[in-house]
Amino acid sequence: MRTTRRRFARDRNTVVGMTRESESGLPIEPVYGPEALQGWDPEEKLGEPGGYPFTRGVYPSMYTGRPWTMRQYAGFGTASESNARYKQLIANGTTGLSVAFDLPTQMGHDSDAPVAHGEVGKVGVAVDSIDDMRVLFGGIPLDQVSTSMTINAPAAVLLLLYQLVAEEQGVGAERLTGTIQNDVLKEYIARGTYIFPPKPSLRLTADIFKYCRAEVPRWNTISISGYHMAEAGASPAQEIAFTLADGIEYVRTAVAAGMDVDDFAPRLSFFFVARTTILEEVAKFRAARRVWARVMREEFGAKNPKSLMLRFHTQTAGVQLTAQQPEVNLVRVAVQGLAAVLGGTQSLHTNSFDEAIALPTDKSARLALRTQQVLAYESDVTATVDPFAGSYVIERMTDDVEAAALDLMRKVEDLGGAVAAIEHGFQKNEIERNAYRIAQETDSGERVVVGVNRFQLDAEEPYEPLRVDPAIEAQQAERLCKLRAWREQTQVDTALEQLKKAAEGEDNILYPMKDALSARATVGEVCNALREVWGTYVPTDAL
Repeated sequence: MRTTRRRFARDRNTVVGMTRESESGLPIEPVYGPEALQGWDPEEKLGEPGGYPFTRGVYPSMYTGRPWTMRQYAGFGTASESNARYKQLIANGTTGLSVAFDLPTQMGHDSDAPVAHGEVGKVGVAVDSIDDMRVLFGGIPLDQVSTSMTINAPAAVLLLLYQLVAEEQGVGAERLTGTIQNDVLKEYIARGTYIFPPKPSLRLTADIFKYCRAEVPRWNTISISGYHMAEAGASPAQEIAFTLADGIEYVRTAVAAGMDVDDFAPRLSFFFVARTTILEEVAKFRAARRVWARVMREEFGAKNPKSLMLRFHTQTAGVQLTAQQPEVNLVRVAVQGLAAVLGGTQSLHTNSFDEAIALPTDKSARLALRTQQVLAYESDVTATVDPFAGSYVIERMTDDVEAAALDLMRKVEDLGGAVAAIEHGFQKNEIERNAYRIAQETDSGERVVVGVNRFQLDAEEPYEPLRVDPAIEAQQAERLCKLRAWREQTQVDTALEQLKKAAEGEDNILYPMKDALSARATVGEVCNALREVWGTYVPTDAL
């Protein structure tokens, strides 16, 4: 955060102070008073908690009734290893599961595909078929947990595998609760785990909305994500601007597909980062809720109050964790978690202190969960609904972040909307420009990173990270070989042909997809069937 010394006068006193720039490049004054909110209408800007425009939170009681859902993002190696970690987290007080999938699964490839070599089980759990999903959730009653799955291009595939496993447990789809990330637009902008071009990807998203309304009504059908943009270098204003612009694109797609906005909007959710800059993060969350409520009411004519609510999950900022003096990350995560809670998050994942080095160990994952539990049960931030309401600095910063975000959203609209802006490279270029600025400030020491460019140690203490067994790849390949030998191949082939036929036409893809997965088609086979019809996306700068 850059600072410039200047003199300013207030109330007849001359004070030497420091004017800072926020992460979004907006000024933060040393002192705020009533003049910061001159002409400010509390009813228009704030409302009541649980009421339009939801600046103060989406529920009237917020955490005074019960705390946020405590999730821990976990998944590595085999389904069996990840299942053991989930059970341990549940035993330690986690109230929601959050599944990390390995890169081949995220890209719709089986573990034995040549392109998957060296990546199986490394950054998440390998899931190739219903057999793996069955092991992943073995012994976990799916009607008693809320499960979030970080999966995007193949989101429909993993959702259906989850539903099939639940049905085997005797749990009807109408009782399932959770979220699939299912936000492919941000993949084109910041993350890169896309498969299909934007148009068929949006069609698949609309099919998921329709399917879940009919079959899995309590499921959050999308988690529109700014987190990954932030990790790529987006400022807070860029994060909410580009995330909400993506949200608008999804709503337009669903409405164009014939859905009434109030039929699907209550199941939309969002996903943001929480940085160490508490004040701007709180302002960011407040601004995002206010902007979304107005967009849904004024542009889309939503009438159900739940359609106007921006409900969101938060993860602490992985990009701010350091491999140097990793225990300091415990402090960073606590500060970031506090920012999320003060900002009114609905669920929270706190990163483990060793994630800049390797996958979290059992102990570090438990400590990350304990961080949330201390915030919830030992601090007083849950005693009142909106601790920062009426704060001169927070309300002014909320207005400033909102104005900056709206300006970026207008630029996206001027280019023709989120997809057109993606094709122009607008969001990606803006984020990369901000990331370069951050890197320059860090390299120069203007931006202090404890343990990296200030307060270093001469020698780092040794640390033993968790390592994934490379034999997992061969084990998964063996499981796939057995699956293909035991299943009824004719049934699989017929189901995949029906899936391709639906992809070529206008029928909802999820019904034939579920049939194929039930016949034990693999994740890669299902995605390959769609690749044959839709092709794959090649970014403009790669042409």
